[in-house]
Amino acid sequence: MAIDKIHLAVLISGSGSNLQALIDACANPDYPAQIDVVISNVSDAFGLERAKKAGIPTAIVDHKDYSGREAFEAAIAEELAKYKIDLVCLAGFMRILTPGFVDKWEGKMINTHPALLPKHGGKGMHGEHVHKAVLAAGDSESGVSIHYVIPEVDRGEILLQRRVAVKPGDTAESLAKRVLTEEHVAYVEAVRMIAEIHQKRA
Repeated sequence: MAIDKIHLAVLISGSGSNLQALIDACANPDYPAQIDVVISNVSDAFGLERAKKAGIPTAIVDHKDYSGREAFEAAIAEELAKYKIDLVCLAGFMRILTPGFVDKWEGKMINTHPALLPKHGGKGMHGEHVHKAVLAAGDSESGVSIHYVIPEVDRGEILLQRRVAVKPGDTAESLAKRVLTEEHVAYVEAVRMIAEIHQKRA
């Protein structure tokens, strides 16, 4: 029997490794989600190739082509409106969205952060900066947090976290690799959790 699936839009800016994790999960008939569109603000983002290979529609909305954030976001909204989207997944999307845009997707947009929020979150804390901060703080563990997006950066309700031990001699790069592995698992699981909530409400 076919299961009900929630409809995803995935926003990316780069290689799309989290996108690939979602693509792989969605290829399983029992996974309760499907990706309807992948939108990138970078025209040559490798994630677009991943989407095309999987037969997923793509759109490029380059922020450099717009006069400001509102115009840029209006173009994204126009793309999203072409589909019946249940959940927007920010997966390595390197633009901070305005409160006006975020509020329209309240409870329907998630993001990933490569640390155990609320530690090492906020503006400017992304990628290598996060892992360097973890090491500088002498933390014994790091990890990944999947959270709902609200106007305050990295402050939305946390859906789930997966922990990663900080090993002696770790560099930002070595820690980042292990966190990313857990991030792929966490993102797929978070989407499943949201889909199951949708199914219960239906």
